[in-house]
Amino acid sequence: MTLLRSISRGTRRGAMALMAATMLVAPGVGAQNLPDFTDMVRENSPAVVNISTTQAQPEGRARMPDVPGMPDPEDLPEGHPFRDFMDRFMDDEGPEQAPPRRDARSLGSGFIISEDGYILTNNHVVEDASEIIVRLNDRRQMTAELVGADDRADLALLKVDGEDMPTVETGQSSEVEVGEWVLAIGAPFGFEYSVTAGIISAKQRSLPMENYIPFLQTDVAINPGNSGGPLFNLDGEVIGVNSHIYSRSGGFQGISFAIPIELAMDVADQLRDGGEVSRAWLGVVIQDVTRDLAESFGMDRPEGALIAQVLPDSPAAAAGIEPGDVVLEFDGNDVATSGALPPIVGQATVGSTVPVVVMRDGERQTLEVTLAELPDDAGQRGGGSPQTEPGAFEELGLMLQPLTAERRDALGLEPDVDGLVVAGVDGGPAAEAGIEPGDVIARVNRSPVEGVEAFREIIAGMESGRRVPLLVLRDGSQRFLALRIP
Repeated sequence: MTLLRSISRGTRRGAMALMAATMLVAPGVGAQNLPDFTDMVRENSPAVVNISTTQAQPEGRARMPDVPGMPDPEDLPEGHPFRDFMDRFMDDEGPEQAPPRRDARSLGSGFIISEDGYILTNNHVVEDASEIIVRLNDRRQMTAELVGADDRADLALLKVDGEDMPTVETGQSSEVEVGEWVLAIGAPFGFEYSVTAGIISAKQRSLPMENYIPFLQTDVAINPGNSGGPLFNLDGEVIGVNSHIYSRSGGFQGISFAIPIELAMDVADQLRDGGEVSRAWLGVVIQDVTRDLAESFGMDRPEGALIAQVLPDSPAAAAGIEPGDVVLEFDGNDVATSGALPPIVGQATVGSTVPVVVMRDGERQTLEVTLAELPDDAGQRGGGSPQTEPGAFEELGLMLQPLTAERRDALGLEPDVDGLVVAGVDGGPAAEAGIEPGDVIARVNRSPVEGVEAFREIIAGMESGRRVPLLVLRDGSQRFLALRIP
């Protein structure tokens, strides 16, 4: 199974770094045209650090060191002499001379961003650490203090005591072009100050569970231990913080991701000034605009972020944003896909009022939204009134039932949720649209569903062959599906 992993959590060997890039040269291109990284590495290595941490283990039975061939006492039968001996001397209530508990250590990388000793790294490198040791290029070791961490961005700011420390120069990741050469310095698998190079493969990547970060995708060889290390451009400027790999094995397989340096430095500044990070919040649930949905909304092509749900008491609700709106621009920034919207919102200023351009009923509208601070947890529930009539729609392959109080309870819905329950799907347009039994159809073509007969009238009034957007509640969230009218 393919997994998205934090780099320092991988367990297997990594692949070799870009051998093909240095051996395979296009016809007519000489080796002298390949970049020379030697000066850049010499100048920036002193500001790159290796990080080791200690996490105290839970209290309990002490463990013997791992020795090849030595059995685990717990694997031996009761009464075995070796087990009896270890139980007597290693148990929690045994003699005080029992060997001390072994702490867990992790290895990662980081880089110094200020002469007075502030260091930027990944949060997962230092998370839950009882002690953080920073090792410099000149072999000095220093104990670091955790200034603050941001789990959403997977970034942490450390501080060591020092003056006139070597620092990196930061650049602009927004100015980096796809195909541009980049270089990473870190400690993959504990091999200190290793250097790997590659190119920018893509920009503005949105990853699962981390959609507030517009990652840089690269083919630079990144492996466990590179976490938190810098990604440089050819000018020797840091443009990203190496953070994740996409891998089936836990080692590098050609795809790695870095946090853009502008976002990382903003997080670092907030952690240094206040110890926590504040982000703007719009208060919507979004989804991609597929070709079928674009057709159903009267759009020329799929683009933008489709609003599937507007959270109650949110900035979006106050501004009049509605489910079915397609966000095309946010504060002057084009929104090409749904994944592009969260990073733009997250980097906006809390409390600011920004223009949001949406497509509604085939026309562009501009709404003014005053952004709030992103809460730790935003509820995702809708609203409406109950229904009473059952109904079957054979031409759609759809069986609908009223949303009674009992069905609301069974589906885990709030009492004021409105719509029709999908009791069955028997092929046809409903199956093509992705409708599933248990879904609650809340809106049809932006109109609230006020009963089976109302649903029948809406469908009967639609032109044959066109696609109609349905707002569906499923597993506590809302989404739009495009239903073809037969």
